[in-house]
Amino acid sequence: MAVTDTHPDVAARQVELLRAANPARRFALARSLTRTVIMLSRRALRRRRPHATEKELDREFVELHYGEEVARRLLGNK
Repeated sequence: MAVTDTHPDVAARQVELLRAANPARRFALARSLTRTVIMLSRRALRRRRPHATEKELDREFVELHYGEEVARRLLGNK
């Protein structure tokens, strides 16, 4: 069982609302969540390395989330 701080009645209502949402609404919610997670990840990288260039941060982001091989292919050698 997952650990949660959401009251079971509220969690059930959330599931009900998601099931009732049309595909466009579900996609919009997923896109918004994805955008937020990316923004928070990039913000954490910037805080950890405040003097890094955008290219360095891009590479670190790709390495962290997709692996070194993808970063190398996408962004070139280090």
